[in-house]
Amino acid sequence: MNNNDMMEREEIFSKVLRAGRRTYFFDVRATKADDYYLTITESKKFTNDDGSFHYKKHKIYIYKEDFAEFKDILAEMTDYIIDQRGDEVISERHQKDFKKEHNNSEEYTSAKSETEDTLKTTESFTDVDFDDI
Repeated sequence: MNNNDMMEREEIFSKVLRAGRRTYFFDVRATKADDYYLTITESKKFTNDDGSFHYKKHKIYIYKEDFAEFKDILAEMTDYIIDQRGDEVISERHQKDFKKEHNNSEEYTSAKSETEDTLKTTESFTDVDFDDI
């Protein structure tokens, strides 16, 4: 099979969903037996400190024999989320300037104590120079 044939098999049918830093690609592809299956790819953009960026991708494959059950479970899970939390997006914690308010002083004290314990345990670490190994 030449490269052009491979490209034609890759581009059977596609849709793109852009969602902030994430992009979802829904692609219909063909098996070697020329049957179809679905790939869903999440691509997330990350910006480095120097201004350059890179993408991390995660892909799942869904085959025809799983479509009905996958669709049912996806609908059930999305309905559950909307029923429990509504359809309003609560995404402020993902904003760069988000600062969690500590209304519960007990929760804050517990978190502070855990942080102090972590700091105490790291004091006993030994510096290792990997050039010596």
